[in-house]
Parts: sequence; C-alpha cells; structure tokens
Amino acid sequence: MSNIVIVGTQWGDEGKGKIVDLLAEYADIVVRFQGGNNAGHTMVVNGEQLITHLVPSGILQKKTCLIGNGMVVDPAVLLKEFDNLSNNGIDVGPDKLKVSEKAHIIMPYHKAIDLAREKMKGDKKIGTTGRGIGPCYEDKATRRGIRFVDLLDPEVFREKVNIILEEKNFYLKRYLSAETLDPDSMTDQYLGYAEILAPHVVNISIVMSQAIKAGQQILFEGAQGTHLDIDHGTYPYVTSSNTVSGNACCGAGIGPKEITGVIGIVKAYTTRVGKGPFPTELFDETGDAIQKKGAEFGATTGRRRRCGWLDTVLLRNSARLNGLTDLVITKLDVLGGLKSLKICTGYEYNSKIVHDFPANLKILEACKPVYETLPGWSEEISDIRKIEDLPQNAKNYLDRIEELTETPINIISVGPGRNETILLINPFS
Repeated sequence: MSNIVIVGTQWGDEGKGKIVDLLAEYADIVVRFQGGNNAGHTMVVNGEQLITHLVPSGILQKKTCLIGNGMVVDPAVLLKEFDNLSNNGIDVGPDKLKVSEKAHIIMPYHKAIDLAREKMKGDKKIGTTGRGIGPCYEDKATRRGIRFVDLLDPEVFREKVNIILEEKNFYLKRYLSAETLDPDSMTDQYLGYAEILAPHVVNISIVMSQAIKAGQQILFEGAQGTHLDIDHGTYPYVTSSNTVSGNACCGAGIGPKEITGVIGIVKAYTTRVGKGPFPTELFDETGDAIQKKGAEFGATTGRRRRCGWLDTVLLRNSARLNGLTDLVITKLDVLGGLKSLKICTGYEYNSKIVHDFPANLKILEACKPVYETLPGWSEEISDIRKIEDLPQNAKNYLDRIEELTETPINIISVGPGRNETILLINPFS
C-alpha cells in the first residue's frame, strides 16, 4: 500500500495536473490539500484539454476525489467546474467528489478586498489572482472565517455574515474606497449553493482513515510550487498557504506515518508567473523560444510566464524542504532543438559562490547564476516511451539533474498527453 504526495518544486506550473492524472489510475483516492482557484491544473486526454481549479485532476480517472480542509473554496467556481466536468461525461456526484466540512469558504468580500488592495498598491502590487485567496486565509488565521459546516446551518451562516460584513464594508468603503456589499443578497446566494453542495460535504479525515484500513491507496495533490510556500517561498511574492509536502497531513487530516513517498515535479527549465526574484530568467531569444514552444501561459490567469534555465539551487532547496523521494521531469520535449542547455549549479554573490537558496530577497536579487553548459539535441522525442531511446544528450541532461539534486528521476514527460510519458518506476507498484 502506498500513499504518495505530489508537490511542485519551482514556482508552480510544473505540470502537476498531468502527473496526478497519470498516477491517479493506480490510486483509489485523490486529495487536494491546499490553495484555491488561484491554481489551474491542465490535462490533455484524447487530444482534448481540460482545466480544473478546485476539483482534483484524478476525477478524470473516475477516482474518489477529496477537497481538503487546507483549501479555501469559492462555491460558485466549484459548481461551475461540476457543470463543465458533467458536460464532458465525468461523474462528479457525492460518491465521487467530497468536500471537507472544515474547508473555508471564499466570500464575495474576500474577492472585493483582494482586488481593491491590488488596485491601491499600483506598481507595488504583489500580483495576486484577485480571487480572494489571501483574504480568506487571513480570516481563517484570525478565527473569523466561514467553513462549509457553517454554510450548512442557515442560522449560523446568516449570523456570521452579518457580523463580519459590518467590518468588511467599513474597510472597503473607508480605507479601500470600494463599493460595499449587501448581506441579505449574499446570504441568499450562498444558501442556494449550500442546497446543491450539502450531499458532498463530509469529514474527509474519516473517509481517508477508513480507506487506509481497507488497504486503499491515496494520492495527495498540491497546488502552486515549493517556492510559493507562505513560510518557505520567496516571501512576500508567495501564495497564502503552505505548499510543501508536510501540509498534506495538516491540509487533509492524516498522520505523517501514513505518507510513503513524496514526488517533486520539475519542469525541464524554470518558469514563474507574476512578480518576484528569478535568478535564471532569460530576456533573450532563447527565453522567448522556450516560452513560445512551451505555450507558457498561466492556466488560471492567462498571464505570460517568465522563462529561464533550470535552477538546481532551487531544486536542492525543494528536495530538502519536501523530503523528496523521487523527481518527475516535465516538458523535456520543449528543450529539443536548442544547440546547448545551461543548468544553474550555484549563485555568485559578493564574489563568492552560494549553494543555498537565500531567504533575503535583496541578496537573492543580487545573485548571479553560475552555469554549467551541456550540449542539446535536435531529435523529436514526443514519441519515445523508453529512456534508452532518448538522445544521448537528453539522457546526459537528466543524469546531471539527478547528480545535482541527489534525487532519482522516475518519470519523464515528453509531451502534454497522458500517453506522452516515460514511466521508469510506478510509485504505487
């Protein structure tokens, strides 16, 4: 029996959705443990692209999917995903999709505050998605959030909305110069959502405990990436939750002894959306070529992703923070056609070589990447299914990543489709 956690090792957008979709075939349950609809998982099945923001991508494999208590959920977005998946013939009934009764709910005032704050900051904005994620986590931390268990009790829900909206409206109007919100229409709207979602709301910790006792296997799905973690990322240019593997336990309600492996997803190069330091970012034709060939646009926002060479200082930091047991390399095919490839092995700062990822952003922004150069390959690799059939230079590139991260590569993605994958070791076998 295996219970596997999947995390991103960079700044998100590493291709976790495809890998979760791939490995979900071998799991019984797929659990999303943090974040909200500020993340998008893109999957390509039979040539058709599907994007989910809240529903775990294991739903395409007809597995039981759980939305964890560590998430913040916009009910309107969730119901829209239900409709989209149902229209594509995918079962999202209460037996297949369950929501933690302890998950917090994104309210209209969270989104209004998020957007108004960013507008007020102007050029100094952090670059949030404006979906209310941060303000919802704020309310959770200050013990005034609203959970699904509250939504299912109309009296409790209405009372909570009335109390908190008095403060939120004052803040919106007097400080942010934004429009206020009406508590009655908001309450009626959300209680309408409650009627539809009530059959899905359960204690998912009990569901997982029973599944483990029955010998079932669980796949834990994270969103964003390690370096967007609220504690361990490039703060303040981070998300509002813990994205590292340890939060799979807190964000789902399971003990750490049940976790048997942690898989880190690594894009064959590095990308980042929005603001924040990025030591290996490319501003030349190579960066533009990678961005174009890799179709590097955010699945949630549509924003152009910044592109750069692979950064193993970043990856070593992820390996330590997450306790990685395996790596998955995605988008290796995108690098095909480049005459040479660079791998960042360290940073130069004040004429010294730094091998650890700095917490001080002023230092990080002043760091210059130290590169190794490897020869590239021109062969098309998207049809390859065995590692021995890869071009020698591609294999050399993968070998060097393993050496620098001290972590084995067990899955290699050579295209966006589920079948465009080289599976060396199945973590569930």
